[in-house]
Amino acid sequence: MAAPDDHELPARPRRYGRGVFLATVVAGASSLAWGKPVWSRISGQIGGAEALVPLVPTGGWRIYTVASTMPTFDPTSWKLTIGGLVERPMTLDYDELRALPRVNQISDFHCVTGWTVNNVHWGGVRLADLLHRVGPTAEAHGIQFVSAEQPYVDSLTLKQAMLRDVLLAYEMDGVPLAREHGAPLRLIIPEMYGYKNIKWVSEINLVPKAEPGYWEQLGYDQDAWVGASNGYGQKEVRS
Repeated sequence: MAAPDDHELPARPRRYGRGVFLATVVAGASSLAWGKPVWSRISGQIGGAEALVPLVPTGGWRIYTVASTMPTFDPTSWKLTIGGLVERPMTLDYDELRALPRVNQISDFHCVTGWTVNNVHWGGVRLADLLHRVGPTAEAHGIQFVSAEQPYVDSLTLKQAMLRDVLLAYEMDGVPLAREHGAPLRLIIPEMYGYKNIKWVSEINLVPKAEPGYWEQLGYDQDAWVGASNGYGQKEVRS
């Protein structure tokens, strides 16, 4: 069987539940592929569909992508645009982003497929602080995050985005984000599963309401609260 990188994206979306997430990855998305010797050694130690998803060799991470290649990052040309229903649209280059007030945070990262990486050290900018700078209008009740990894988009409600531990992270464990972890910028919302923690963020838009994102259109819960969504526990309703 070929590694996931050998598969093309499906012609049209299909709906999947949490129980067949990895089958979705095989049928319609790709994963970070390491060399064949590493792939063979790792896949021989895990069973079922999960053997089709390579692990990053350190730290317990598994890397999922929805495009055939991961976006690249050039610090001399990269821009983050923040617009939509805001009073003061903003465009930041990489140096301007890093010059904003920085916060450090330690939190666990949970994937909806069942694995967790504990005590991840993130460095970045609080999303709430950035939102205060641009000034959402009265009509803005949702935030759309656009990834450089097309066609990945996702969204939060404005209330969710204002949670104290929601970050736009540019460092992980003391170093700038690696390409596979979303360099140069990714969303971190520890209370939600990883598919809401969008990588390679390039654009943020304030919108009238939060709309279903990439994985929600394939059957996942829009409010991805850890332990209270996607078949885990009782579904939690928080706007």
